[in-house]
Amino acid sequence: MFRVFRTFGLALGLLGGVVAAQAPEFAQQYAQRLGGAVDELRRQVAVLESDAQASGTTREGAVDRLRTNPDQLVARRGEAAQADIARLAQLSAQQQALTSATSPLGKVVAMLRDPDVPVAQAAYRDFSPAVPTSADGLAAGLIGFLTAWGGARVLSDLGLRLVRRRPRTTTRTA
Repeated sequence: MFRVFRTFGLALGLLGGVVAAQAPEFAQQYAQRLGGAVDELRRQVAVLESDAQASGTTREGAVDRLRTNPDQLVARRGEAAQADIARLAQLSAQQQALTSATSPLGKVVAMLRDPDVPVAQAAYRDFSPAVPTSADGLAAGLIGFLTAWGGARVLSDLGLRLVRRRPRTTTRTA
């Protein structure tokens, strides 16, 4: 019976390793989505800056003019432009954190610290599991294997100790 638990623990460890090895691949796909979002926001802000310069004002001046315009549509565009500028700064900072991550699993940690939820959701919707061939993927797989296998071993050892401690009762027939 104990061999069954060991085999189950090994299988659980392998499953944990395969699942954990996907974290670096997800971080990679998240970084790609993040880069696309940053590129598009940069394009939008560059158009705003070009329009502002052509009108003889700064980017901030153009946003203020839009936001204080009595036309509600124009004022909303000003709010959207201000939100785009703020989001560009936030996403650019996260992109820099992902780029500068050098430790094993550094991109995964950088992504988990402050994820952009819409980008993460989009990456998750299109996520394709991959075979881990990078050092990060192999490290994550090993950590997942050891965690799942170790957890199964601890639980099976506790269960075995509980079974051994129960007093056996025998029934006698007369």
